[in-house]
Amino acid sequence: MGAGLAGLTAALVLARAGKQVVLLEAERIAWGASGRNGGVVSPGYSTSFNKIASRTGYDNARLLHLLSIEGVEIVRNNIDCLDIQEAHLRDGALRVSRFENSVETQEHIKWMEQTFDYPLEYKSKEDVQDLLVSEKYFNGISDSRAFHFHPLNYAIGLANELINLGSKIFERSRAVKISRKNGTAVIETLSGLVRAKDVLITCGGYTDRLVPKLANSYIPISTYMVITESAKELISTAIRSTASVGDSRRSSDYYRLVDNGERILWGGMITTQQTEPARLGIMLKKRMIETYPQLASINIERSWSGKMAYAKHLMPQIGKLDEGLWYCMSFGGHGMNTTAIGGTVIAEAILRASDRYKLFSPFGLEWNGGILGTGAVQLTYWHYQIKDFMQERKSQNQIKIGVTPCP
Repeated sequence: MGAGLAGLTAALVLARAGKQVVLLEAERIAWGASGRNGGVVSPGYSTSFNKIASRTGYDNARLLHLLSIEGVEIVRNNIDCLDIQEAHLRDGALRVSRFENSVETQEHIKWMEQTFDYPLEYKSKEDVQDLLVSEKYFNGISDSRAFHFHPLNYAIGLANELINLGSKIFERSRAVKISRKNGTAVIETLSGLVRAKDVLITCGGYTDRLVPKLANSYIPISTYMVITESAKELISTAIRSTASVGDSRRSSDYYRLVDNGERILWGGMITTQQTEPARLGIMLKKRMIETYPQLASINIERSWSGKMAYAKHLMPQIGKLDEGLWYCMSFGGHGMNTTAIGGTVIAEAILRASDRYKLFSPFGLEWNGGILGTGAVQLTYWHYQIKDFMQERKSQNQIKIGVTPCP
């Protein structure tokens, strides 16, 4: 249930293993965050390695990060093997810092290579400014194994392969009830029934009250994106890299060139409001111009939003609720690799091929706190914005007075 990237990936693993698969989707394929995101595929999770290790221990945290690297390769391999040319895969991701942290950045690069055999390249301020003509950035990390792509077209490519393998996909088929009789699950929709041995729920930020325990375990958070008008010559005065770009702020911006450099796809900001106020598109344009004043005349062609599911612990929720009832959700903020590995390991569990999904068991279905929990998330985000502002201003002031920060 749920034809986002987690559901599509799990269904594909099951179909390739010879299982009969029915995929139910309340709206359209990848209608939620899976089809509306920035399309950046890179390792990691929405929380830090140290916070993961505090729950799982160092060794299991290392295994979880290796799974996230595997998730990147799953997406790449699917695009290659299925020849999804419409995904428009482009290699490279840049993570740039909005404040001076060159020593910490180089230490992180060294740690990644030693711990995971994962090479990254340090970019000095001069290197970064050759690629991104902005005074806001201090240094960066280049990841050549990460990439960006068109996520909706990728999802459609997976769906087409499922159909080729004999699976059935039903859009506009919202499930309204799940029951179990004599070891068989019965899923009721408004237009028909599905009977199955196993049920997997992968509805993300659009999970409703069908299974209350799931609905109470995540916070739906809206994120926003805009795409500019076609202005290749103007854009080239600011952005000279074909890699995706994300900054180091807690309330970060992320963006990339699309249509062969003709446009910018720009995302950022989160809110727990369930409306889609038009002013947020204007605010994203403002953030773009604060970074690149030379783009002040560019017009925004379209803006949109989508809901992500965040758990309190900021990790994916992957596991088993009851006999034959599984879940795989809450990928908010870092879903392109984690939906791939999440869908894979939960399908392996259904097939009894592995128990790798149990690595995620320390991150269970914690209560989301209800209205108070939602409010706390919004307050935390505003607090992060203030901290980002103060940290950036400190670095900018040090440049103005000629201070070199101590390591």
